[in-house]
Amino acid sequence: MKNEFALAFNEVLEDKQLPKEVILEALEAAMVSAYRRAVNASNAQHVEARIDPETGKVNIYAEKEVVEEVEDNRTEVAITEAQLVDPEAEIGSMVIVETTPDNFGRVAAQTARQVIQQRIREAERDAQLDYFNNQLGEIVSGVVQAISAQAVTLGLDKKAEGIMPRNQQIPGERFRLHDRVRALLAEVKSTPRGPQLILSRAHRNFLRRLLENEVPEIYHGLVEIRSIAREPGHRSKVAVSALQAGVDPVGACVGMRGVRIQAIVRELNDEKIDVIEWNPDPSGYIAKALSPARVTGVYLDEHAHGTKTATVVVPEDQLSLAIGRDGQNARLAAKLTAWRIDIKSLPEATSDALYKLQNDPEFATIAESESEIINQIEAILVKKDEGRPVTPEEYSLLSQFVDRVERGIIGMLQAERTAELELISEAKEDIPESAFEMPLEELNLTERITGLLVEAGNETIGDLLVQMKVDSDAILGLNGIGPKTMENIQNALAEVSFPEPEVQEPEVEEIEAAEEPEAELAAEVELTEAEVVEAVVEEAVAEVEVEAEMEAEGEAEITAEEEVAAEAEVVEVLTEPAEVEEVQEEIEVVTEPEAEEEEETTFEEIFALEPDKFDFAEGEDEFEDEEEGELDSRKKKKKKRKKYVEMEYDPDQDVVIVKRKRKRDQEDWDEEWDY
Repeated sequence: MKNEFALAFNEVLEDKQLPKEVILEALEAAMVSAYRRAVNASNAQHVEARIDPETGKVNIYAEKEVVEEVEDNRTEVAITEAQLVDPEAEIGSMVIVETTPDNFGRVAAQTARQVIQQRIREAERDAQLDYFNNQLGEIVSGVVQAISAQAVTLGLDKKAEGIMPRNQQIPGERFRLHDRVRALLAEVKSTPRGPQLILSRAHRNFLRRLLENEVPEIYHGLVEIRSIAREPGHRSKVAVSALQAGVDPVGACVGMRGVRIQAIVRELNDEKIDVIEWNPDPSGYIAKALSPARVTGVYLDEHAHGTKTATVVVPEDQLSLAIGRDGQNARLAAKLTAWRIDIKSLPEATSDALYKLQNDPEFATIAESESEIINQIEAILVKKDEGRPVTPEEYSLLSQFVDRVERGIIGMLQAERTAELELISEAKEDIPESAFEMPLEELNLTERITGLLVEAGNETIGDLLVQMKVDSDAILGLNGIGPKTMENIQNALAEVSFPEPEVQEPEVEEIEAAEEPEAELAAEVELTEAEVVEAVVEEAVAEVEVEAEMEAEGEAEITAEEEVAAEAEVVEVLTEPAEVEEVQEEIEVVTEPEAEEEEETTFEEIFALEPDKFDFAEGEDEFEDEEEGELDSRKKKKKKRKKYVEMEYDPDQDVVIVKRKRKRDQEDWDEEWDY
């Protein structure tokens, strides 16, 4: 049966939910503190405490000086006692010995309670901080513990408390004590009193996590949430796309008969959720984002200064639906698509297009092309203003007119932007590259003027020079810059000097000079290639004959090293004519003696090499010869082994590489190549 200490220790572990090592370290630190208080020991003295978790016995060990006679038991120990612990202890050395006071357990229990509690509280805070840092951005569940006008307090795991401020709650939502509530862990702050946990139910990521929990296709990566725009408690828009063919992203999020999306709506206090399919085409994406309104046309101005603008034309009866209550639908669509959306009804868009054509000289070209239909468009608009009915054909005519005019205007703007970019690129060609690395402060202008130019986007001298060449009026139009300041800027730009780029022409000449010998060497190789081929072929034939003779006669065995050396000599064929002739002479000198040795080979030598090929009779010293025909045919067979040679010139090493392929005694070819 376990003793009281073990039972209490396990109870603390279960209650605090902390590791066993953490509790033991806290207890040991408390025992050390209690020992210092009990004996009034110095903080500079090294003291250790060791606790047996099974019995609860506490032992204190302190570092003391070895002396002959002990005067202070707290810091000194006799040499006889020290040598029991460390046999090599000497007078003046330091040893760690046990110094547990009598009745220390009772004293420690009274004095160490506060230290133990403090250490355990610190360990709990650290464990809570680590745990909730891993849960950051995820949904946590808690029980409502307190409700106030400023926030709601929830009890979470690890005996922690989370705070949900009023601005992070869903408008119109009411809580009661002991209700279980789910919320997003939005922020974790470390404070002296422990981690402060900020919860949110109004964050858009709360809707994202709910969708991941309710829709398996999103959780497993088959459907991706592209964007979320949310106004808590009122309406949300979610754009989803399928990452796998054959998957309907909207249907997966809605579920059978809307089961999945309805569960999320109930969790969000009946907040309306629009799920749309993401489209890579911005026009189609914006049209979908304005659902449930029906859109006639979307016209994008991607080159507008500042935020990208999209002009959306809708039928007159769909205008209020597209805008939404207090502009909510249009506002959410703009957040979802990251475009500035300008919504117009079809009559309004027609009036604006007609006004541009009639009053803006920039669009005179478009006005000429639409001159035949302008009168008809004006008549339809007059009829609309008078309240007379407009036929569907006339509405279609208005829609086509607006489409042509808007697309023509966008094309003109794109052409102007392209021309502006070309003008900028031409201006950059005349400006040194070093100018774009020089900061604007080097012009020695006043801080006010420099600040104005930097705010306008001119961070370097090169940027300012480009702006001056393309459109100097833009700088003159800045607030705080007048004609006199403009003159000072021009004078400063005229006085600035740019470092000349380093010319690396000598390196190019050296490279060209280095390439010339290689060209000459290649020409020499081409001139002597025929001679090299002839020499290599003769050498290869001679080597075949030598190998056949040596196999038949057994005069010498070619080792692997000798064979590699011989092949290396054949491979390293030089390309100069004089050296090729020397190679040929050496080949002739080597092959003639070997041919003579082949003719002088005796029958006794052959027998000495292959005695197992002959049969001896009992009692006789002589032997019967093999048939001369068989021996000759075997010789010829060895001599006539075919050998193929391929040659290849390596310009990097300036050598001709010889590849040989020979046929062995069997029918198969030797697949290895010799280099």
